[in-house]
Amino acid sequence: MRTDPTDTGGLFVSRRPGTRPVHYREPPPQPDGGRRAFDGALAVAILALMVVVNLSFWGPLPLACLWLGGRTQWWSDSVGVGIAVAFAVLGAGLLLGLMALKRLDAAWVLVRRASGHDQRDGVIGRIFMYCCMVGVPVFVVWLLGFSGAQLSGGGVSL
Repeated sequence: MRTDPTDTGGLFVSRRPGTRPVHYREPPPQPDGGRRAFDGALAVAILALMVVVNLSFWGPLPLACLWLGGRTQWWSDSVGVGIAVAFAVLGAGLLLGLMALKRLDAAWVLVRRASGHDQRDGVIGRIFMYCCMVGVPVFVVWLLGFSGAQLSGGGVSL
């Protein structure tokens, strides 16, 4: 017996109306092996695209926002306007990227189900965690080693 709330109609003692599981007279046809292999490859491609979008939060997106903020500062001759534009574009870019990741995650779940896996949860949290594990050290190495930044708080200078 399955205890998933989508199968039992919720966590109630009796079933709510209209939530009975669907029973077919005959099982629906299963796709052939070639179709499942294609769906599996498509799931891997969607997963790779999710990784690329997530890694872009750590490099290309902030750099593009800094460049746009610098151009805006040059055009307007105001540092405040440049900073405001850079932060506004960064916030909008992050929100749009997260919206895209959420949609890609839902598509990944559907494609994984189509390829024959009992996929119920998405992978967006794990991808975000692994990209943070890669992005944070790379950013720290860039910041301390290559950006020209100096730590001068307690006499430490790199």
